Amino acid sequence: MTSNLLNNPRNYNPYDLLRIYTYYRTLLGSLLLLMFQIQFAPKVLGNDNPDLFLYTSIAYTAINFMTLIVMWRLEYSPSQRKLFGSLLIDVIAISLLMHSSGGAVSGLGYLLLVAIAAGGIMLRERISFFLAAITTIVVISEGSFRFLILTQDNKSLFASGTLGALAFLTALLFQYLTKKIRLSYAEAEAQAVQAAHLQKLAQLIVERMRTGIVVLNKSLDIKLCNQAALKLLGAINDNTERLRLDRFPELYKKYQSWQRNPNDHSPYLKIEIDSITEAKVNFAYLEPGGSTDVLIFLEDVRSINQQAQQLKLASLGRLTASIAHEIRNPLGAISHASQLLGESDALPASDHRLLDIINNHSKRVNQIIENILQLSRRRAAKPTQINLQQWIPEFVSDYKSSKSNGHQLNIQIREKNIGDAHSDFDYDDASTITNLNAKFDTSQLQQVLTNLCDNGIRYSIALEGCPDLCIQIGLDTNQQQPYIRVIDFGLGINEENSKHLFEPFFTTENTGSGLGLYICKELCEANQAIISYKRTEKGESYFHLQLAHPEKIS
Repeated sequence: MTSNLLNNPRNYNPYDLLRIYTYYRTLLGSLLLLMFQIQFAPKVLGNDNPDLFLYTSIAYTAINFMTLIVMWRLEYSPSQRKLFGSLLIDVIAISLLMHSSGGAVSGLGYLLLVAIAAGGIMLRERISFFLAAITTIVVISEGSFRFLILTQDNKSLFASGTLGALAFLTALLFQYLTKKIRLSYAEAEAQAVQAAHLQKLAQLIVERMRTGIVVLNKSLDIKLCNQAALKLLGAINDNTERLRLDRFPELYKKYQSWQRNPNDHSPYLKIEIDSITEAKVNFAYLEPGGSTDVLIFLEDVRSINQQAQQLKLASLGRLTASIAHEIRNPLGAISHASQLLGESDALPASDHRLLDIINNHSKRVNQIIENILQLSRRRAAKPTQINLQQWIPEFVSDYKSSKSNGHQLNIQIREKNIGDAHSDFDYDDASTITNLNAKFDTSQLQQVLTNLCDNGIRYSIALEGCPDLCIQIGLDTNQQQPYIRVIDFGLGINEENSKHLFEPFFTTENTGSGLGLYICKELCEANQAIISYKRTEKGESYFHLQLAHPEKIS
């Protein structure tokens, strides 16, 4: 790359140097003319031929002024031929001024070295040496003329030879320096291109990372925030240039806790916007010392929960195998004995109530065992991409047909985007949502929704006496993730009980096993989804399923 830059003349524009050199030659011509007019050094300037010195200095100054005016009005990139011609004018003009002032011994000839140096910088190597050769020939010819024709002493000849040698040395020196400068320029430009490429690459990597990255300065202003962090914090539509840490209260509390004691803070952060998102947060100083910007890492814990859930399932499988062996056999004996006792003619009628209690609770214990075994035997999730607009109606149709009172069920399906809307029931037209895709294991999603619909219909019947239910699907525009809501019209669950809804064996009913919602939570985590319980602004209860992005890689 550096060799191409060095050999390509388009990468080296001598216009800036030519402009500076033009200022110099204009000033030089004007100064020599002024010094001649005021008789500043009459024994040196033009002492051999005053008229030649005067006319040459006037012409040289006029040419330089015109060149300067042209360069003011028109910026151009001169060719090597034009540069050589401009410098040749300098050689001719200075040689005439030197000849009219007594030759090389006058000292004016050393001004030729400046032109040779400029040629060494602006011209290519061969052209630069050609200019030095012409200058040497002119200077030695002038010295020879004085020695042979004007019969002067050999001082002029010696001074001319010395000046000619200096001209070649100057050309060689400045050609070498120019090569070094151009090579350094080429290497610097190559390094700048490489640095820009690496910077762009690093920026793309940071932007596309699934881990959220936030850079915070001492004033708590957010200097950098990638897309993953904006999604997790629900600030995808905010102006990142004006974001401050106190815009996110929960994250701000975590930051203050870390500032007080870096080794004693909880890494888990719950962010509640339209849905509850749990993230793992870590803090670190950008540079060692504790006085620089702070780097914040935000990681969606759904994939971590999925891995932990697989480990739990493996442990639970071994545990439930022993539970089934130890409990099911005695339970079967108890149930069988109660059935035989119920068939006895000698059993008093008052004891039949006790047998019913034994049978009912035996069935309940057996159902608990079945639910636990279902968790341990469940296969690993195989999420596939599904279109919710097609899949949900099919599920509702299958669900109704599987119920004995399916024709009485009133299950509505509605579509709505959330993120900017203010009401949970300001529904958009279904045509505004297209290609609402999600990633979930279809059999496990069917199991989750069946459980939630069973609960919702049961609570709706308990309050209103009719099996009403609403299933809402849409896109969370803040998180850019699809969601499903199962809304019922029952009394709902109080705030104290809602904290324990997804814990195993927790139930608000005497006949429940307390594992239904726990199984739903486990199935959601296995598919990198989040389930939460909420209430709408009108007081209806609903379960919110925040599904994984359809393009998310497991």
